[in-house]
Amino acid sequence: MTEQPKIRIRALTKSFGPNRVLRGLDLDVPKGGSVVVIGGSGTGKSVLLKCILGLLEPDAGSIRIDGEEVVGARGKKLTAYRAKIGMLFQGAALFDSLPVWENVAFGLMATNSISRPEARDKAIETLQKVGLASATADLYPAELSGGMKKRAGLARAICTSPEIIFFDEPTTGLDPIMSDVINELIRNSVSDLGATALSITHDMGSVRKIADRVAMLYEGRIIWEGPVATMEQSGDPHVEQFINGKAEGPIRLGG
Repeated sequence: MTEQPKIRIRALTKSFGPNRVLRGLDLDVPKGGSVVVIGGSGTGKSVLLKCILGLLEPDAGSIRIDGEEVVGARGKKLTAYRAKIGMLFQGAALFDSLPVWENVAFGLMATNSISRPEARDKAIETLQKVGLASATADLYPAELSGGMKKRAGLARAICTSPEIIFFDEPTTGLDPIMSDVINELIRNSVSDLGATALSITHDMGSVRKIADRVAMLYEGRIIWEGPVATMEQSGDPHVEQFINGKAEGPIRLGG
């Protein structure tokens, strides 16, 4: 018997007025796997993540986590579901008014009965896992470089030892070397936790580094999905155009 996916999405739709963003999207994310959704800007990648997180209510369709329907979840059920999740936001999304350690331990303190000293120790331990010195704990986000902010954001995402981690354009704004460092940290962090990962990106360097499987989102649906090793031989002209960054092909600007 095939193991049920950690995340199972079927016939997901979401519109904003006349703009149909998701049009019956299907996607499976296997337990312990790393799936990366690729697609151009404005294709609905962020809307997909927000629907899974419960930040947006789909118009129709199903999202099951561990076999449990989460569309329409409220109250304790939604809180329990979100406790399974870590998230690395596109801009790291650190709280400017809090020192780094409080940012990293934010989820830990919100969902666990843990003392501040214990939370600080855990935050420092997690910062060290992503290559940041313990002295970073007492700095504020404004004192960090872009790469350090991403690392701190990753530390926050993994601090609660989540079962599922979402990565939203994890290398945006970083130079190629720092992007590779972040990708390596993501890969190692997910592996160490045994977590399930779902990422959205248009950075093919990230895709090749962190993905087990790749899914191409186009016009509101997944049009191709398969192992990252087969991506170059997908046979789909949309995938071929996107991964090779070609101007000519079936994908048009704004399409």
